[in-house]
Amino acid sequence: MKYSSQLIEKAVESFSSLPGIGKKTALRLALHLLNKDAQWVQGFSDSFVKLKNELKECESCHNLGDELICSICADGRRNTDVLCVVESIRDLMAIDETGHFHGLFHVLGGLISPIDGIGPDQLNIEDLIARVEKHNIKEIVLAISPNIEGETTMFYISKKLKNLQVKISTISRGISFGGELEYADEVTLGRSIISRVPYYQYDEVGAR
Repeated sequence: MKYSSQLIEKAVESFSSLPGIGKKTALRLALHLLNKDAQWVQGFSDSFVKLKNELKECESCHNLGDELICSICADGRRNTDVLCVVESIRDLMAIDETGHFHGLFHVLGGLISPIDGIGPDQLNIEDLIARVEKHNIKEIVLAISPNIEGETTMFYISKKLKNLQVKISTISRGISFGGELEYADEVTLGRSIISRVPYYQYDEVGAR
């Protein structure tokens, strides 16, 4: 597509660099901004600069928030005995949005994937083990996408927790194998959390 203005072309390129935004949508967004007054556009821009510069990672669970301890960890109404382990902040938000989980979270920051060069040391797994030991967590809910990387990560975490007095469960199979939690509908995800089941480790020959 040819543009009559290099400024428009640059704006389209910027918008289309975002996930899920094609060139046509990017052009529509750019033209929409042109219909706004300068003060509104400046405020729109400033909100993202402020987001980038001032957003903090929670020292406890690795969620994002305005303070060093996020609003979920600071919420005294939460059940501190149960810890839900998720791959990403998007998964945390998806589960919390269901309203069916009232414990705390722990964000791993990814999944173990040797083919992509991601090992356990690059994830927030040691922090998880330390939280379980320090705060006497009674249940770990492994709310991780049911794919190969997810299964590998859950197995590794369960082995690390093996000698600790903690119940390990996983979400029920309302989420199909290979599915992503963040794309599951709210009802299915909520039911998967409520109907969580004990996590069984596989032995060395792969049998339960």
